[in-house]
Amino acid sequence: MNEKKAGKLHRMWLSVSLQEKVKYIAVCAAAVVILSIAANFLVAGFGMRGFSSVLRGNAQSLAYWSAMEGEKNAFSAFVREGTDISREAYEKACAETEKAIRELPYDYKKTGPEQYAKVWSIRNMYENYSRYRDGFLLLPKDDENYTDQLYTIYRVQGYLTTYAGQLEQMTIKMGNEKYESHRYILVIVPVASMIWGAAALCLVSLLNRSVNRSIIRPVVELAEDSVRIGENDFSGKDVSAEGGDEIARLVQAFSRMKASTRGYINALTEKHEMEKQLDEVRLQMLKNQINPHFLFNTLNMIASTAQIEDAKATEKMITALSSLFRYNLKSTDSVMPLERELKVVQDYMYLQQMRFGQRLRCSTDCRQDTMDVLVPSFCLQPLVENAVIHGLSSRSRGGKIHIRSWLKEKRLWISVADTGDGMDRQKLEEIRSSLRLGDEKKTGIGVGNIYRRVHGMYEDGEVFIYSRPECGTVVQLAFTPE
Repeated sequence: MNEKKAGKLHRMWLSVSLQEKVKYIAVCAAAVVILSIAANFLVAGFGMRGFSSVLRGNAQSLAYWSAMEGEKNAFSAFVREGTDISREAYEKACAETEKAIRELPYDYKKTGPEQYAKVWSIRNMYENYSRYRDGFLLLPKDDENYTDQLYTIYRVQGYLTTYAGQLEQMTIKMGNEKYESHRYILVIVPVASMIWGAAALCLVSLLNRSVNRSIIRPVVELAEDSVRIGENDFSGKDVSAEGGDEIARLVQAFSRMKASTRGYINALTEKHEMEKQLDEVRLQMLKNQINPHFLFNTLNMIASTAQIEDAKATEKMITALSSLFRYNLKSTDSVMPLERELKVVQDYMYLQQMRFGQRLRCSTDCRQDTMDVLVPSFCLQPLVENAVIHGLSSRSRGGKIHIRSWLKEKRLWISVADTGDGMDRQKLEEIRSSLRLGDEKKTGIGVGNIYRRVHGMYEDGEVFIYSRPECGTVVQLAFTPE
């Protein structure tokens, strides 16, 4: 019975659309994070509310106890020595004792009747004691009552010290009682968190296996098969995908396309074996069906299917990718209007935002008088891609990309800034040096290509890079349009 239920659930999962699968996975991950955070907040909140008051009470009682002992010793030393140094130490000890008494908890609702009564007794006794003590210090040592009053002060100091110890014991007792009454929370919450974590780990493992089986593996095999087809090798095993989601339909369409193309090639080879040159031309035509033009047409077909099936997010993603293909295929000129370059960036950022969600944001502030200016084609998208890959993708809180353009004394300035990881000064200098030397191992093909084209196409062409760790990176292009 369990196997039947598992098989039924598996078939239901395979029939769910790719968009729904992503949504379910995101909901599960969010639930794990939210419940974990809630458990941490519960334990932390209990600790801060429950034990901070106990620890504070212990600290205040101990501070009073220590201050009273210090005052008693300082008083004895001052009476015995009578020097300015001993007087200064005595006065300082008295001030510390008074401060410690003022800070003792004196709220009936929070401390309870027993501790409140003890603090009240300490305050009243210390007030009377301090007046008696100050009056004693004014007596001459040869006064007949001097010794009696001195021993009286010693006795009162002993009472105050004893009260301090009793208050400390009360505070510790109350803390123990409070801990015992709430100890179950410290056991239940971690145990519940462990159980939830184990369940979440199992769920994530199942989701990971399912995603790997129904999404990642077909896409990887599809990419490998497309590489073989690009090398005119149709002998590879056809890619298979279970279910009826978009990935499965894409794989099935690709397999039909591959089989159809293979059949055409075989038929043409058998029919025109003696016409070698014509055969090569026709074979090349068939091979060209697996180039970006064919993929572009296939994406348009998938976008239409997504529109019919009301998969709006999928349709919009495929449309954005189609726009990038179209621009790549039809843009043979070396320069393009800045407005078209920004449109390419918008399409690219939409696809990246679908991947990273709200962690990735992009804004533009381009002057209207720069929109029709001709700029080197594909000069913005590689910079934005670098910002996403090297600056923002690894940051859990994401970041922002800001594109600006303006004219200054007929010179066009374009700035691409991000709030990503940035880089230290040494790495920044290495990249600047690599750009000047034409070493693309450290700079990447995209940035190196832009650097060469800007410097080669314009007499005053410049590329500036600024960066600081944890502050982001700014890349600026500056040149005078022709």
